[in-house]
Amino acid sequence: GLELSHCVGANSLGPAVPWRSGGPCKMKRVRTVFKPEQLERLEQEFLKQQYMVGTERVDLAATLHLTETQVKVWFQNRRIKWRKQSMEQKAAKLSQFGVIQPATADSTDSKDHEEDTVDVEL
Repeated sequence: GLELSHCVGANSLGPAVPWRSGGPCKMKRVRTVFKPEQLERLEQEFLKQQYMVGTERVDLAATLHLTETQVKVWFQNRRIKWRKQSMEQKAAKLSQFGVIQPATADSTDSKDHEEDTVDVEL
């Protein structure tokens, strides 16, 4: 499950900041390291469908010995990566034809983008 390490050098964080929850002791989340077999299966599923919900996600998590949250966040992060790659490919094609791209290349469907701006891995 979710692992938290002990206090991260309280001295290095400086004085306690009132708005920081938990005071001067900040817990650090341990990043999940996926096994190659898990990543391969996750990528296969992503190629079939970019959104995995409900029992499909529960079943995949159980099959891969991951939590449902880990699978959910992996899919969220993978969609972000996919969108970024798509935008870069589009920009490369446009530059081939001498078309100048607008400064803000991050304009995606706002509903999907808001849901998928999670960069945290559990």
